[in-house]
Amino acid sequence: MPNALAYLMLALWPFVVLALFRRLPLERALIWSLLAGYLILPPLAEFNLPLVPAMDKTSIPTLSAALVLAVVLRKRFALWPRSWIGRGLILAYFGGVIPTVLTNSDPLLFEVLADADPIRFVTGAVPGLTLRDTLSVLIAQLIAILPFLLGRAFLANEAGMREMLIALALGGLAYSIPSLIEIRLSPQLNIWIYGFFQHEFAQTMRGGGFRPIVFLPHSLWLALFVLMAVMAAGTLWRHGPTDTRRRYMFATAWLAVLLVLCKSLASFVYGVVLIPVILLASPRMQIRIALIFALVAVVYPILRNAQLVPLDWLLERAAAVSADRAQSLGFRFGNEEELLARAAEKPWFGWGGWGRNLLHDAETGQLTSVPDGRWIIVFGTFGWLGYIAEFGLLALPVAMIAWRMRRAGTPDSVSPLALALLLMLTITMVDMLLNATLVPITWLCAGAVLGYAENLAAADRAHALFGGQTAMTASRRAGERRTVL
Repeated sequence: MPNALAYLMLALWPFVVLALFRRLPLERALIWSLLAGYLILPPLAEFNLPLVPAMDKTSIPTLSAALVLAVVLRKRFALWPRSWIGRGLILAYFGGVIPTVLTNSDPLLFEVLADADPIRFVTGAVPGLTLRDTLSVLIAQLIAILPFLLGRAFLANEAGMREMLIALALGGLAYSIPSLIEIRLSPQLNIWIYGFFQHEFAQTMRGGGFRPIVFLPHSLWLALFVLMAVMAAGTLWRHGPTDTRRRYMFATAWLAVLLVLCKSLASFVYGVVLIPVILLASPRMQIRIALIFALVAVVYPILRNAQLVPLDWLLERAAAVSADRAQSLGFRFGNEEELLARAAEKPWFGWGGWGRNLLHDAETGQLTSVPDGRWIIVFGTFGWLGYIAEFGLLALPVAMIAWRMRRAGTPDSVSPLALALLLMLTITMVDMLLNATLVPITWLCAGAVLGYAENLAAADRAHALFGGQTAMTASRRAGERRTVL
């Protein structure tokens, strides 16, 4: 169980956020409010309040930042994207909650048939959804997507994206110290500081050593964050000011070594592919790779349902590396098969919350399935409508930047900082097929690049109408003039 310090940290974080906004530039304060909360606050510990989702290490920093911006600093930000596709996805993201609730009012009952008489004893139940749950789920959806809206409003320019990359690189460097401690001594920091261990200890043991976890939900989350930090440092090494490149070169090398020591096969493979892309590939090649990743993530459920994913081949490749990795991957695929069959019973709007999308023992009600990938969780909970809305919003900035680059016809028409954030975003989308690694920083990156793409599109339209200024200059001015739509 979390100790008193864990709950004290959660309770004090809104004041930390307020202090950050008082002392730092707005963009930097916003990024560090969410990133530091994600890295420092205790996992699993939460405050349970009526009608609203649990207040934890992701929701408290998000709400705190939004409230400081709206109430203390009186900053306004738009809820609606400028494109009609974005608006349709936002409508589906929130509006899809209503049919999900309306089609899941029936409770799930678990019964045992008596031996002698045709009498059924109810041993457990999962409640049906009511209109009261509509408000609760809508609030949960709003809190989840708030970083997306904040990133779109306040980080949609060159300065904001640079601050994001710097924060990720510095955050990775700072986290490397506790990570190395846990690699050497075993994952103990969460126990020493917050009084409990947040996962199964056996899953931190790999290759005769340990995988660090520090204060994140799982070692895989930490490895993915380190990957993003390597990519951020590599981008700043390649595209940063001349006087800082040497420092970011050493940071890239240091974080790359840490990525190897994290002993996560998936993140290691991502790094082998993407670090050279960040350092060497042209802008056109980078956006093509980002498009491929986004396309794979969006169409994966279709391929999975059609049995077009080569599961046996993937398991063979994993077994060639490690029997443990093959076993872990096989376990995930087996759960996916069962949960897909469950989701197929309500494909359009899903089963809703309370674990209704999961498999239970028919008599005891005990859970018999473990959902790993974010995609299967969203697909089972909100159906096709919810899946398309969430993954569509994440993929939209990739499509808009790719379209902009194609129309402009020049490789320097888009900032390389935006392309780096897109590669981080899309590789996270791919990882979400295996793990539930969607965190506020992912949404923040997606919102920042979406806002940047919208500013470029607005600048192009203004240039076509009035001329006299470059698209990039107009983009910066459009970002400064952003108001509520």
